[in-house]
Formats: sequence, structure tokens, C-alpha cells
Amino acid sequence: MINRGAARSIRVLVVDDHPVVRAGVRSLLAGAADVEVVGEAEGGNQAVEEARRHDADVILMYLRLPRVTGIEATRRILAGQPEIGIVALTSPDAELEILSAIEAGARGFLAQTSRKAEFLEAIRRVAQGEAWLPPHLTRRLLGHFQTRPAAAAVEALTPREHEVLERLARGVSNREIAGQLGVAEITVRTHVSHILGKLGVSNRVEAALHALQMGLVPLDALESAAQDVDRVERSG
Repeated sequence: MINRGAARSIRVLVVDDHPVVRAGVRSLLAGAADVEVVGEAEGGNQAVEEARRHDADVILMYLRLPRVTGIEATRRILAGQPEIGIVALTSPDAELEILSAIEAGARGFLAQTSRKAEFLEAIRRVAQGEAWLPPHLTRRLLGHFQTRPAAAAVEALTPREHEVLERLARGVSNREIAGQLGVAEITVRTHVSHILGKLGVSNRVEAALHALQMGLVPLDALESAAQDVDRVERSG
């Protein structure tokens, strides 16, 4: 996770087995002042090597790589560099692959046809340790996400942890949650850690899906946030 206040750009590695796709992603991100594409990889093994060599902050990882898949590459990378944020690139109908990527530790998910604003928002969020799960993917995932938190686990959440979980599920960053609740950012990180432990999940994406299942956040709230991102792009 990087400090957004620092001068260094977000270092991005693009992983896809098609050179035209990699070139397209480079072109898409070229105009962003705070994002730098530092390398490319065409396969899972190369992705592991390049992630280490380039000290990447975020990896855009195509899941359907030949031989060593993007899911396996995600596991290997995070085993040695857990601070890297991985954004999985896939098709919207690949729910089971996305669920596997969540289990492997990916924090963001994008359809390869996503707009530039979505790519940039996902990269920036994930670089800060947040999750990025677009509403259209979320709707499809909920039908396959069968593991519900036990009632005792939900009841164990404090009122403040409920507030944090609700905002986390809406895609609000730790810094923004801290501002909304009037607490320090480190306090929010502590709350998030406690929430993950009580729900028995390993990352923010799983916690967000649980929050949606629990009814803490309506899906239309996520769609509204996504529309805000789209409006920013169109106005820009």
C-alpha cells in the first residue's frame, strides 16, 4: 500500500497474454499523472518475476492466462509481496473465476471492456489498500457467494464496526471513513481488521459481499457510486 501524499506515481504492471491488449491498457493509462506502467508480462511465471523486479504497487492481472493462470500467479505474488494490490481483469460472466481470485487475495475486479475512469479508480483504490468491485459484477457474484457469516459473528460486530463495514461495502476508503466518523485513519484500519476477524474472511472484498448479503448496503447505492465515477469521466 502506498502513501497517496507521496510524490511517487502508482507503479502498475500489466499482465495479459495478448500484446495488443497490453498495448491498449498502456495507452488507456498514459494520460494519468499519478499512474505509471512500469512493466508487462505475458504469463503467470513472468508476472511473478516482473512484480518483484519492478517493485509494483498494483498489478492488472488477466485471469485466463495459459499454463500458470492469473489466479495461481496472484497466489504466488501475494505469498511473497502481500502489500501489492492485484486487480483481476476478466469477462463479466466469469463469476467462479472471480470468486477464486477473491480467495487468492485479489482486491479489485474489472471487465476488460471497462472505461478509463473505472480503470483509474480501481488502480487508485487498490493502491491504497481498498477494494474495488463494480456493481454489475457484484450482482452476479452474490448468486454464487454462498458462505454467509454466522449469526453469532454478525452479532459480535459493534455498532461502530457496523458503520465501518457499511462504508467499506460502499467502496469508501479508510481515509474517507475516518473523515466521516471523526476518527483517525489508523482507528479505521483497526476496525477493519476486527471486522475481518469476526466475519472469518481474509479481505475487504469478502467483507463487502457479506455486508451486501446482510442487507447493510443496497446494491443501488453501489450503482449510484459507479455512475458518479462515470460522470466524472464524461465531464473531464
